[in-house]
Amino acid sequence: MKYTQLGRTGLKVSRLVLGTMNFGPQTDEPTSHSILDSALAAGLNFVDTANVYGWGENKGRTEEIIGTWFAQGGGRRDKTVLATKVYGNMAGDGDPWPNYDRLSALNIRRAVEASLKRLQTDYIDLYQFHHVDRRTPFEEIWQAVDVLIQQGKVLYAGSSNFPGYKIAQACETAARRGSVGLVSEQCLYNLAERRAEMEVIPAAQEYGLGVIPWSPLHGGLLGGVIKKEVEGGRRASGRSADALANTAVRAQVQAYEDLLEKHGLEPGEAALAWLLTRPGVTGPIVGPRTAEQLESALRALDLELSQEVLAGLDEIFPGPGTSPEAFAW
Repeated sequence: MKYTQLGRTGLKVSRLVLGTMNFGPQTDEPTSHSILDSALAAGLNFVDTANVYGWGENKGRTEEIIGTWFAQGGGRRDKTVLATKVYGNMAGDGDPWPNYDRLSALNIRRAVEASLKRLQTDYIDLYQFHHVDRRTPFEEIWQAVDVLIQQGKVLYAGSSNFPGYKIAQACETAARRGSVGLVSEQCLYNLAERRAEMEVIPAAQEYGLGVIPWSPLHGGLLGGVIKKEVEGGRRASGRSADALANTAVRAQVQAYEDLLEKHGLEPGEAALAWLLTRPGVTGPIVGPRTAEQLESALRALDLELSQEVLAGLDEIFPGPGTSPEAFAW
């Protein structure tokens, strides 16, 4: 396994992040535990979840599955860098009571205690704001987080889905308070969706945040979806199906798959390997539903893309450029 520092911190994390959103809704508890065991055996120490994962009536279920895995002992918790998130509404369906969502000091305090209980641990390594809360000032957010850090319940704070200017606001407010501030940003970033390169990633680099891309295969679009249709009859679904309905996008994906086939590369592994070459990226989040999918993701760590392949990928999926040049001239 390859490791790197998380942003400007001294924390060492694996260059792949195990995403757990499928645990519960699509992957049962025994299989989830098996995937976690396999990831840890391979040296993958960075596990990402969120309090709302499990969704609907089962919100919190994913954290519970991780908690029962930790409870098995064997050093699982000590070896794991645990990241979870706060923002989504954790009240029951139809529950009229407020203050069970967003980033008020009250909800942050309540959400941390609930996550710790579900996760069966007494601390969270990386506590991430799952979305921007435009109603709560960062002074209040950092006041709440600083208390949790002092109590030892949270070690670091990160953001998710923040635009560049909100990363700057959060970091500048933290600096004025003498707080550590954000150490990571989890954003949508992959070959087919590169808009983060305009302002989000430059802001993260400027403030010393590690970038943790989610949906590295863009909902399966970059995982060889057309080849699977042709050879296995597996029709695309969700985001991939919607994207392929666009003729121009389908042609783009076909060119992508043709390029990688020419060089003997698997599309999903190449898409992950490409992210690992990008400036500022700590490691992409992979969300395997099976042990085989985890094995495929791990192979990407040893995959070195040639300059010819990198140039070809840039030609097929050109980046937007940086701001302001990308739109000003």
